[in-house]
Amino acid sequence: MNYSERARTTTRRIPGILVGGLLVVIAAIAAVLGHQLLTSSSSTATPPTDRLPSEHHGALGKALPSTAWPAYGQAAVQIGQSQIQAGPNQHAAPIASVAKVMTAYLVLCDHPLKVGEGGPTITLTDADVADTDRRRGRDESVVSIAAGEQLTELQALQALLLPSANNIAAVLARWDAGSADRFVARMNATARSLGMTHTRYTDPSGFDDATVSTAGDQVRVVDRAMRLPVFASIVATPSATLPVAGTVHNTNTLVGYNGFVGVKTGSTAAAGGCFAFRAIRWIDGKPTTITGVVFGQPGDDQIAAGLAAAGAMVDRIAGQSRRRVPAMPGLRPRSLPLNGPSLRPNP
Repeated sequence: MNYSERARTTTRRIPGILVGGLLVVIAAIAAVLGHQLLTSSSSTATPPTDRLPSEHHGALGKALPSTAWPAYGQAAVQIGQSQIQAGPNQHAAPIASVAKVMTAYLVLCDHPLKVGEGGPTITLTDADVADTDRRRGRDESVVSIAAGEQLTELQALQALLLPSANNIAAVLARWDAGSADRFVARMNATARSLGMTHTRYTDPSGFDDATVSTAGDQVRVVDRAMRLPVFASIVATPSATLPVAGTVHNTNTLVGYNGFVGVKTGSTAAAGGCFAFRAIRWIDGKPTTITGVVFGQPGDDQIAAGLAAAGAMVDRIAGQSRRRVPAMPGLRPRSLPLNGPSLRPNP
């Protein structure tokens, strides 16, 4: 098995079933909050009505101060359903596995699921196993599979979004569109429809450094994906069990802590530490979604760097860097150490 992650350690454990159930509830809350001020919701990729303007104002009625942004790389944020605010240094750059948000979004648009449904079954082939072995040889992030193994659509999406399996990104692309090339063409068409003018996808996993975007562009598709309750529930899950790979863990070790309910990590040498995220914090006396993306975070542990940059940015936006976040029912409002496990590139 090519994927491994150290288990979280705490002085007291919460039963796994309870935590999983609570996180699904939190994800549902996040999806509902993501619909605020929308007159209707849709599971299809339709052009948005908002555009990224030259003046950006958040939920607090004013532009974010320069101190809100990470010191390195680039970032963007959307507070509630306000206009997207983009920080300095916006430019098209490699996005690593944050690209998998678009992959999952398109699959769910074409093959909608309700929470609790497994969906249709995908049978893995000898060619899929050979592709996995090739990717493993390049030190890509993969999950172990076997010829003849059957994954439900839900399990395939869990493999894609939790341990960040590049081999399953390829499987889903071929299953959805017939070939990776046709799927990538759909990714780019959807990006254009969402107003992501600085985005170009060249593969469904983000391992290719030619897959580029800006933080501001990616906030658009993250917000769209989080409107889908199944997507929101998957990215709020700490772990899942697959037929051959067994238990796989979410590379986003912030999930379930300090209001974080998703979304997707990423890292390559070219991309640095990347993290698309959503957190729910109290702003102006009400729970408010903070949806954002950070790219290009430096450090020996790039995943930890991306998580840390996002955590600090959310604290600064919510004005809660010096006080605890009100706990979700049943979960302790504690911070998780960000010096997490060493992971393969591109999770």
